[in-house]
Amino acid sequence: MSRAPAPAKINLALVVGPARADGKHEVLTVYQRISLHDRIDLELGERLAVEGFPEDTLVRGALEALAAAAGVEPRWRARIEKRIPAAAGFGGGSSDAATALRLANEMLERPLESDELRALAATLGADVPFFLADGPQLGSGDGTELAPLDLPQDFWIVLVLPHDAVKPSTASVYAAFDARDGAAGFAERRAALADGLAAVRRPRDLAVLPANDLAASPLAAELGVLGAFRADVSGAGPAVYGLFHHRPDAEAAAKALRGLGRTWICVPAWYG
Repeated sequence: MSRAPAPAKINLALVVGPARADGKHEVLTVYQRISLHDRIDLELGERLAVEGFPEDTLVRGALEALAAAAGVEPRWRARIEKRIPAAAGFGGGSSDAATALRLANEMLERPLESDELRALAATLGADVPFFLADGPQLGSGDGTELAPLDLPQDFWIVLVLPHDAVKPSTASVYAAFDARDGAAGFAERRAALADGLAAVRRPRDLAVLPANDLAASPLAAELGVLGAFRADVSGAGPAVYGLFHHRPDAEAAAKALRGLGRTWICVPAWYG
């Protein structure tokens, strides 16, 4: 049996542009892996079976796609131990899929090359290729085109998922973005993100990155009041993160917000 963590991510910035000819939106986003994680166990089996998380479709789809690409039958038994809340903006399903892909590929008699595996991952979801890469990454295009970033990693992260949060579908979030003409000024925001990243030397420099284009939350302001040097929604939400210089401040903020939602304290993670 093979076993590996499937870490969550936050988007330290998310700038969104117009819809492309393929229906996807142009984005520029900063992916940061964090220490909150699921766990994937994988072994060979008589047939494809995915256990532990009945709502899963991504791990099953990833293993089926890998088998088809490799020209083999999908004979794996996967078990998902969920710790990352689903549909929160943390990429848990994408991370599960990427981790299962990597583990299953290692079991093949003729594993796919890394570039082939990344290309396959890109067909499964915009976030999936990121979880095959190490360290923070700049995602462009539809989010699957990646470039490594040299960012400070010495900070604490408070995650908050509001108790009453109901996440609309990603499609509806983008539809609302289009309806309010959210893509207007995309070139300027994209340039501001690039300039901000070029100036980052210390954790507090992350504060200058543009705010999330897709979603906002009053909890971000609450985290700022509680001492976060940057706070924003992750992905399409509804979860919010706050970055802190010191653990005691992060712990105090998490405690203060527990009445409003589930909270976690974590740190950046370099790889799965």
